[in-house]
Amino acid sequence: MSNSTLMEKLNWRYATKKMDPSKAVPQEKVDQIVETIRMAPSSSGTQPFELFVITNPEIRADIRKVGWDQTPITEGSHLLVFAAWDNYSADRIDAVTAQMTEARGELPLLNQYYEKLKATYLPRDAQTNHDHAARQAYIALGFAMAAAAELDVDCCPMEGFDAAKVDEILGLKEKGLRSVVLLPLGYRQDGADWLLPMKKVRKAKEAMVTEIA
Repeated sequence: MSNSTLMEKLNWRYATKKMDPSKAVPQEKVDQIVETIRMAPSSSGTQPFELFVITNPEIRADIRKVGWDQTPITEGSHLLVFAAWDNYSADRIDAVTAQMTEARGELPLLNQYYEKLKATYLPRDAQTNHDHAARQAYIALGFAMAAAAELDVDCCPMEGFDAAKVDEILGLKEKGLRSVVLLPLGYRQDGADWLLPMKKVRKAKEAMVTEIA
């Protein structure tokens, strides 16, 4: 995608507040967005989160009840839930090392790197490690939103929900996961979304960017 097209898509996208429940996102587009999430970078290649793609209407209705009654959760056709690891562990990091070794071959430096990672991460408290894992999920969230825009799919990132209740609905605690952000996918409902006609507002470059030569 050319830079000019990327800018056009970023100007087109917005946090869609009202989705058309009669329009479902085609599975091939959902698959592309999910693959973009899978391919997103993460710290030390750990990918310390999992993605739940939910179409079940009852489960989405339950999540909406604990998600500030935000309508895109049920009016979009798909709900993505990003769930970060609750903590780093030796087993989780060893699994990353094993996957790297299988793909790249036995590399002493690789093993040394991940042993050092364990020595750094494992003594830290669980909340610090979860926060770090959650930031990796947010990197993938950004990739997902850009991919959705490229595919002309609307979305709305959401932190406004009771994470503990979502964890309970999806059985995440038993999996060693905690929900961190929701991303409904769907199509904007023309004439029904108060935000759609609004001008996009962003800080001026001068107010945000400091160039240090």
